[in-house]
Amino acid sequence: MTQATTIHAYAALEAGGKLEAFSYEADELAAHQVEIDVNHCGVCHSDLSMLDNEWGFSNYPLVAGHEVVGRVAAVGSAVSKVKPGDSVGLGWHAGYCGDCFSCDTGDQNLCAAAQPTIVGHHGGFANKVRADDTAVARIPEGIDLQTAGPLLCAGITVFNPLLQFDVKSSDKVAVIGVGGLGHLAVQFLKAWGCEVTAFTSSDTKRKEALELGAHHTLNSRDEKEIEAAAGSFDFVLSTVNVKLDWNLYINTLKPKGRLHFVGATLEPLDLSLFSMLLTQRSVSSSPVGSPASIEQMFEFALQHNIKPQVEVYPMQQVNEAIAHLKEGKAKYRIVLSNN
Repeated sequence: MTQATTIHAYAALEAGGKLEAFSYEADELAAHQVEIDVNHCGVCHSDLSMLDNEWGFSNYPLVAGHEVVGRVAAVGSAVSKVKPGDSVGLGWHAGYCGDCFSCDTGDQNLCAAAQPTIVGHHGGFANKVRADDTAVARIPEGIDLQTAGPLLCAGITVFNPLLQFDVKSSDKVAVIGVGGLGHLAVQFLKAWGCEVTAFTSSDTKRKEALELGAHHTLNSRDEKEIEAAAGSFDFVLSTVNVKLDWNLYINTLKPKGRLHFVGATLEPLDLSLFSMLLTQRSVSSSPVGSPASIEQMFEFALQHNIKPQVEVYPMQQVNEAIAHLKEGKAKYRIVLSNN
């Protein structure tokens, strides 16, 4: 039986407050729990939203961090999936109910009773974190552990639609936004075999998109350039969280094409149904993927040498890292390191 553990972390004590050193006692490890020594943890915009209570359900003290990479330190008595010393990742979810339809059919990420890693649960801005074994993903040997963290959120968010919506290697696909999500989407889609176009408003990012594997770029602020792409794409993936003229982008779809959202835009979508109806186009969205999908993503990333571009900060510089992200200066993801 694993004894109680003191976990040392960095927590916000109030909305918008700077993170402070914070310790808490973790009870004896439950039968299906895994304790992870945190080597690296990505910093995501969702962490910022939770720290600042932008979504209205944050509880304090709040330990953020849901892109956790580390090694198994201890396992509960009923855990057989992983063993101490294994390299593992922990993403948005730290547990699932295990007996709903979604869990039974392999879509644990859609479980209505899932336990988020940073909602009512302390996350990975710490030296250790705990989670149910079902939520822990094994990381294959050969993956760069320092850059692996963002794959557990940004990576799986853009990889999951490829599995869910049967994107084909012959498809022409466009990515809206070349940022933390988009720079990974371009890499995955290129490796998937698709012809990839990147929509971006930045000349610098147009160049970087091509370097990442995009075949073409279009200016997302040039209405005429977008209109000229009418009927071009089988699948358009939006990774941005701002309001755009979505009807312009829907018109770039082929008949039966799909506009898919993974960027969490908060404004209502202003859509013209008639053009969608006549061409059987569709609009959809998806969250992160299941643990099995995350492991499949890691294998695919390893095969095709897909890596997030990261800036690394020591864990104790978490406030500096957060300020850098808030200022929009990150390229493209930030990772905290305990090493």
